[in-house]
Amino acid sequence: QVRLVESGGGLVQAGGSLRLSCATPGTIFSINTMGWYRQAPGKQRELAAHITRGGTTTYADSVKGRFTISSDNAKNTVYLQMNSLKPEDTAVYYCNVKATWGASTYDWWGQGTQVTVSS
Repeated sequence: QVRLVESGGGLVQAGGSLRLSCATPGTIFSINTMGWYRQAPGKQRELAAHITRGGTTTYADSVKGRFTISSDNAKNTVYLQMNSLKPEDTAVYYCNVKATWGASTYDWWGQGTQVTVSS
């Protein structure tokens, strides 16, 4: 049973920064991608950023140039450095991991961490 452990989040003023982290402690699965989704009140959950095992990154257009995703494969941990935060970044951020074990694939989620940006 893989349980994602999220940390970070909080309340910041516009222009501030936060750093999120998410770990998959003790997993023996092969992780394909790790990333972050976010969901604002009344809106659909959307991908903010993700990173592959090889280090290829993808960002939503709305966060490009402000957010940086990185990973420590040895620790099975993914980070999201969020700079120049805007009120529209306010959302619950969910860690997501896509993994493989043999021919089976898995999709794991964290419980979410609140990010609130005030103007």
